[in-house]
Parts: sequence; structure tokens; C-alpha cells
Amino acid sequence: MNLRLSAPRLLIAGITAALLAACGNKEGDATGGTAAAGEEKVLNVYNYSDYIAEDTIPNYEKQSGVRVTYDVYDSDEVLETKLLAGSSGYDVVVPTLNFFGRQIQAGVFKPLDKSKIPNLANLDPRVMELIAAQDPGNKYGVPYMSGTTGIGFNVDKVTAAFGSTDVANSWSLVFDPAKISKLKDCGVTLLDTPSDMIPIALHYLGEDPHSADPAVIQKAADLIKGIRPYVQNFHSSQYVSSLANGTTCLVVGWSGDIIQARDRAEEAGNGVNVGFSIPVEGAPQWFDMLAIPADAKHPENAYAFINYLLEPQVAANNTNFIQYANPVTTATPLVDEPIRTDPTIYPPDEVKAKLFTYAINSPETDKLYTRLWTEIKTGR
Repeated sequence: MNLRLSAPRLLIAGITAALLAACGNKEGDATGGTAAAGEEKVLNVYNYSDYIAEDTIPNYEKQSGVRVTYDVYDSDEVLETKLLAGSSGYDVVVPTLNFFGRQIQAGVFKPLDKSKIPNLANLDPRVMELIAAQDPGNKYGVPYMSGTTGIGFNVDKVTAAFGSTDVANSWSLVFDPAKISKLKDCGVTLLDTPSDMIPIALHYLGEDPHSADPAVIQKAADLIKGIRPYVQNFHSSQYVSSLANGTTCLVVGWSGDIIQARDRAEEAGNGVNVGFSIPVEGAPQWFDMLAIPADAKHPENAYAFINYLLEPQVAANNTNFIQYANPVTTATPLVDEPIRTDPTIYPPDEVKAKLFTYAINSPETDKLYTRLWTEIKTGR
């Protein structure tokens, strides 16, 4: 969902299971770095923008001999449209878990041959258990990254408006018209994804964020319509740059994107101070999955690539660059210390206790989300 620049990728070498099991997990070994025998040395990947380290793809191409075409999108809705239409042309895609769950039901993915992904052994079993609620037996997907959806803000402008940044610790900064109106002139952006915004609004109202009741969902839409006059933009990727350069002062966005904006501002030395909060009321936690479309033309290369992404150093490099938590437990010690100890990236247990995941919406609920979102954006 956006500047989640990466999201899951799938591939693995087309060699025997015995040889795969015998290989090590060092970056550049045979399990992650070779193209499948008998398959064209091509891989087509579709992932979120700004969601992978700059050198991951070049390094993979160099050691594998596979030519990677890497396309990006900024919302799950865009990816889903391509997948459901069929013949997407991609070998690895990166859907968010709640979309992934219903896409499994639609039959758009290839069941995984886990013998071709030996680095699955590196994954956090607790994460795999959580994901299994929507992918029973972890049959179709591999977790790539996880994060939260929260509040990004310009520290100085929020302080000027409210006297401190304490107000940013609550969703009321977004959903209370009396508060958000104070930031209208410095720029407010909401994610252009109803699948994020409506459950967040429901949670803030004390309703079940998984509700499929049209009357309950309407409450969330009405809440967002109430703050619509103060929203400058709906977008799922541009806010990284606008927050970093100071043209936006409040966003509802993905954790890693906002942290990237903070770091870009620091590197630019432009005097913009960016903060991120997981509101005290709780927030969504999501998982992005690596999956192989059922009609993928290069499935063996997809396996090899997925396995490569699960190598500890590769996973750590990606996290260090995009600042989202990865589920590779053996990668954690290799993650830069300021990142692995940042509670907004790796939340402590007391914060995790208030996080919630997204539901798999029925087609009827999804249509309702889409209709209401159009009404919100157009101000109807």
C-alpha cells in the first residue's frame, strides 16, 4: 500500500530438492542466486513503489544472470485489478494480507512448492501463524515485510498549532474537525485506500474494524466526510516527498514511508522535522506477501527470487533501506541498531496488543467501500 517500495517477491533455483537442502544461506549462494535450468532467464516483478533496497535487484541480476523487469504500483486495488483480469504478465507480486486472502479464494495464485524455498526456515513462526489465519497452512504466500498505518506529521507545525506534539498520539488529530482544521493550511494527506481508511475510522469510533454491516460502515464514511474540507490530497505514495519537503504537515500513511520521509528531510538538511506515531487507540498492522500468480511464465525463477529475498543479509539490507520490519529472524541482528530498536518499526509488546489486522471483505462490502470512497473524495 504507496511507498511500501517492496512487497513480496518469489523465485528459486531449478535444482533438485536435495541440492537445495545442502546449500547454505549466505548471500550469493546457489539457493538464491541462480536461474532455473530450462527456463528463460527473465523475471517480472510487480511491487509497491520504494519498497526494496536500491541494490537488491542489480545484485540479484548480477549473480543469477536473470533479467528482472521491476514494475511498481501504489495501492492494492491497482494490483488486484490486474490479477483478477488475468494474464497479468508477472511472476512475483506483493499483495497485502487481507487482499491476498480473498485473492487466494479467487484462485489467482500458484500453490507453493516449499522445497524450492529452503530459506522459509528463517521466518518467524509467530508471523507465519498470524498469516495462516488467511492463508491456511501458509500454502500460497511468503511474508515479505510488515508495518503499521499511523500518523505522520511535521513536528514544528504541529507544535506551533497545538503547543506540543502530544496531540499526534491520538487519531482525534485526524478525525476531530476542530483539530485537523488547524492544519488545513499546511497540507493534509490521507491514503487513497478505503481498505485502510474505513477500518481505521471504525476503530476510532469504537466499532469493529472488520464490520461488514452497511450501517456501521456508513458511520465511518460520515466521519471521514466530516473532515473532508480539511484534506488537501488523497494519495498513497506522493506524501513521502511532500512530508519530507515540508509541503504537507499531516498524513495518515504507512510507517516505513513516513520514516523514509523523516530520513530524507534529515539528509536534505532542509529544517523539516518529521514525526510518526502509532496512536494510543491502536492501529492497523499489515503484512505484505510474496506470491506467484497461477499463470506466471517463469515460476522457477520466481521461487529462486523469493528464496533470495529471505536470505538474512538481503532481508536486512532491504529493511535498512526501506525501514519496514522483515520476518526473517536471522536477519534481525544484521539490521542497523537504530532501526531494530525503533519502537515505531519493531513495536513493543504493549503496543502490539492494540494493533489489529484487516478483514477479508466480501465483494459486496468492497463495492460499498468503493462507492463511499468516491463520495468522500468528491465531497458528495
